[in-house]
Amino acid sequence: MINNLTLMKANDNRLPVWPAFVHARCPQCRRGAMFSTSMYGFKSQKMNKTCPHCGMTFEREPGYFYVAMLVSYAMFVAEMVALGITISVLTGGSRSPWLYLGVILSTGVILSPFNFRYSRVILLYWLTPGLHYRPELSGDDTTAA
Repeated sequence: MINNLTLMKANDNRLPVWPAFVHARCPQCRRGAMFSTSMYGFKSQKMNKTCPHCGMTFEREPGYFYVAMLVSYAMFVAEMVALGITISVLTGGSRSPWLYLGVILSTGVILSPFNFRYSRVILLYWLTPGLHYRPELSGDDTTAA
C-alpha cells in the first residue's frame, strides 16, 4: 500500500503528452512554449532557441531542422491524397483537373504554417533519439519570468 501511494505521489507532476504536443510545448518539460509567435498571423512563425521553462536547446545540432522538411513533406502528401479522395467522393468522381488542382494547391498554401510548426514538433517529440520527457522539470519554476 505504501509503495502504491509513493508511486502516485511521484506521478503527480507528470503532464500528459497530447495537450503538450497540440500546444507545441517543450518535449522535455512539457511546459515551455516552442514558438514565440502564433501559427497564423501577420508575423512569420518564430521558434524559441531554448525552452523558457527548462532551458533545453531545441536545435540539437546545426541543421537539425532540415529533417523537419521531410516530415512536412510526408504530412503534405498525406493531406493532399486525403483531400483528393474527398473531392472525388463529394463530386461523384469529377474529371476536371482544375478542380483538383485549385482546391489542393489552395489548401496546401493554407496548411503550410500548420505543417511547418507540427513537423518540428513531431521531430522533437517522436523522432529524436535520446530526448525524453523529464517529469522533474515539469514543476513550477520560480526563476522563469
